[in-house]
Amino acid sequence: MRIRSLGVIDDAVVELSPGFTAVTGETGAGKTMVVTSLGLLLGGRADAALVRIGAKSAVVEGRIAVPTGAAAVVRAEEAGAELDDGALLISRTVSAEGRSRAHLGGRSVPVGVLAELADELVAVHGQTDQQGLLKLSRQRQALDRYAGDAVAGPLAKYTEAYRRLRAVAVELDEIVTRARERAQEADMLRYGLDEIAGVEPRADEDVELAEEAERLGHAEALSSAATAAHAALAGNPEDPEGIDAATLVAGAQRALEAVRSHDPALAALADRIGEIGILLGDVAGELAGYADDLDADPLRLSAVEERRAALTALTRKYGRDGQDTASVLAWAERSAARLTELDGDDERIDELTAERDALRSELGGLAQALTDARVEAAERFAAAVTAELASLAMPHARVSFDIRQTEDPEGVEVGGRTVGYGPSGVDEVELLLAPHPGAPPRPIAKGASGGELSRVMLAVEVVFAGTDPVPTYLFDEVDAGVGGKAAVEIGRRLARLAKTAQVVVVTHLPQVAAFADRQLLVEKTNDGSVTRSGVKVLEGEDRIRELSRMLAGQEDSQTARAHAEELLAAARADA
Repeated sequence: MRIRSLGVIDDAVVELSPGFTAVTGETGAGKTMVVTSLGLLLGGRADAALVRIGAKSAVVEGRIAVPTGAAAVVRAEEAGAELDDGALLISRTVSAEGRSRAHLGGRSVPVGVLAELADELVAVHGQTDQQGLLKLSRQRQALDRYAGDAVAGPLAKYTEAYRRLRAVAVELDEIVTRARERAQEADMLRYGLDEIAGVEPRADEDVELAEEAERLGHAEALSSAATAAHAALAGNPEDPEGIDAATLVAGAQRALEAVRSHDPALAALADRIGEIGILLGDVAGELAGYADDLDADPLRLSAVEERRAALTALTRKYGRDGQDTASVLAWAERSAARLTELDGDDERIDELTAERDALRSELGGLAQALTDARVEAAERFAAAVTAELASLAMPHARVSFDIRQTEDPEGVEVGGRTVGYGPSGVDEVELLLAPHPGAPPRPIAKGASGGELSRVMLAVEVVFAGTDPVPTYLFDEVDAGVGGKAAVEIGRRLARLAKTAQVVVVTHLPQVAAFADRQLLVEKTNDGSVTRSGVKVLEGEDRIRELSRMLAGQEDSQTARAHAEELLAAARADA
C-alpha cells in the first residue's frame, strides 16, 4: 500500500509479507493508520478528519494479489476492472471536505463495490470487534457462520415464512384496528348510494331538463313566433286575402312550368323552385305541430325545476366539481365497488386469521429445525474453539454455547412451548467461558478478562479460517491485555495461521512480533509526520533494537537485547 496525507502519515509505502507481518512502533506513531488505510481500500467509511492537516486530500493505493477465478475477481470484472498481472489495483481518495472517490482496476466505481470485495479478501479485527463479540446477536451470527449450509438452509426457509407471516399479520392488524373507521366509511357510502338511488338520475338528464325548462319558461313567446312563422309560410285561414310564401312560390313554379319545354335551363330552375315549395310545406307542417305540442302548463315547469334542484344537490355532493349527473353516476359506481370491499372485511379477517395460524404453525416447525442445526453446530464450534484456546496458554479453559428460548404467549409453538420469535429464529445464543476447572461457565461479557477475550476472539477467527477462509487477516492490537507466556502462544498461533493465509498484526508485544516473517516499524520524523522512509522493514540488528525497545523501552539495554535475540531464536526454532 501507498499512503499519502492520511492522519500523521505524510507519504509512506507499506510492503506486507505473504506470511506474517508485524507492524510495530511507539504509541501515536501511526500504526493504526495502516489498519485505517486498508479499511478505506475495502470500502470503509470516509471521514474528512482523516485527511492530514494542510492537505487537500488523502490517498490510499493498494495492490492485492487474487487467484484467477476467485469471487472477488468476478465481481471486480463485472464492475469493469482489469487485473494487472494477476492483481487488483485499488485506489481511494478522501477530500478535506469529506467527499470520497474509489477506483478499481483502472475504473471508477462506487465505494459499495469495494465493500462487496472486502468479505472475500480480508478479515479485519480490532478491539472494537472484541466488544462486538460481546453482543448476543454477533455470537449467534458467528455460530451461524461456522455452521454454514447446515444452518443457512433452514434459516432461508424460516426467513421466507417469517416474512410471509409478518405481511399477513400487518394486513390483519390494519383491518382489525381500523374496523371502526372502515365501518364509518361504509355508512357514509351507503347513505350516498341510497340518496342517489332515491333520485335515480340518468346520464345527461340535467342537460335535457335545462333545455325543457328554457322552453317552458318562454312558452308564449315560442308559440307566437311559431304561429306567425307558419302563417307567413302557409297562410292564415282568418285572412283569405293575405299573401304567404307557399302561394308565391307555387305561382312562380306555374309561370316557369308553362315555358319549361323551350329551355332546359329554365326547366331546371322550375324543378328547384318545386323543391323549395316542398321544403316550405314540410317546415310549415312542423311549425304547426310545434305550436300544437308546446306545453305551457306551469305545473310541468314547476316539476322540471324541482327535478333539476334534486339533481343539482346530488352533483354538489357527489359530482366531480359539481359538474353533471354523469360524474354522480361514476361516483356511485366506484362507491358500490368500495362498499363491496368494505363489507367483505369480515370474510377477509377470517381468511387472514386462518392463514396466520397456518403460518405460525409452519414457522414453529422451521424454527425447531433451525434450533436443532444450531445445537449440533454449537457442540462442534465450542470443541474447536476450546482446542484452540489450549494452544493459546488457556489449556484448562472450556467454551460452550447456551442456546435458549424465551416464553412468549404471542410467540410460536416450538417443542411444546410458546416462545418468542424474530427474523433469525427463536434462539438466543450466548457464548460461555469457563477459564479454569471448577469455574462455572459464564457469559464472556462477564466472565472473561481483556486478555482472555482477546484469545477467545483469536481462537474463534482461527476456527473460521479452517471453515470459511479468506486470503488476509488483519489484527489491530487484538493481543491487548495479554502478556508473558500467553503472548508467546498468541504469536506462535498467528504464525501457524500465516502458513495458510496472509496475517498482518499491529502489536505492542515483542513476543508476538518475534514470530513475524516480516516486521515493519512505523516511526515519526522530528516534525511529527511519517514519511516514505518512516515505514521500514526491520532486519538483523534493526529488528533486535526494536524488540529491545518493546521489551524494556531501551534499544541499547544488553539484557533486553539478549532477551530479544532469545525470542527471535525461539520463534525461528518453533517455525
